Amino acid sequence: MFAVIKTGGKQYRVAKDARLTVEKLPAEAGETVTLDQVLMVGGDQGVTLGQPLVAGASVTAEVVEQTRGKKMLVFKKRRRQNSRRKNGHRQHYTVLKVTDIHTGGGKPKAAKAKAQPEAAPQSGSESGSAAGAAGETAAEA
Repeated sequence: MFAVIKTGGKQYRVAKDARLTVEKLPAEAGETVTLDQVLMVGGDQGVTLGQPLVAGASVTAEVVEQTRGKKMLVFKKRRRQNSRRKNGHRQHYTVLKVTDIHTGGGKPKAAKAKAQPEAAPQSGSESGSAAGAAGETAAEA
């Protein structure tokens, strides 16, 4: 099973036990984070596309470490003015290990199935009262 998630303005294709490096997340090493922005889930049953997100789906990952990327050189030069500026930049990253991919299929459907039978008698009684009210108006007329 795999999922496509969105974090830090980028999209990543992840699977269980995969390690990935994402933009810095506010979590310490060893903590568990839940990524809710799941754009697509795929597996043996097929592919589920979100519009834009898959309802009820999430990815659970463990923070392995907080790290920094390699140094990038920032060099600015203004021609013919003997003006140069040289700086370095290191981006902060979080290394994650995906522990589980939760799909929205199992638990929410069971909850909706329980909610629908409760709603059916209420809507039936309401429609019965509406029919009774319509019958009363017809009887009065």
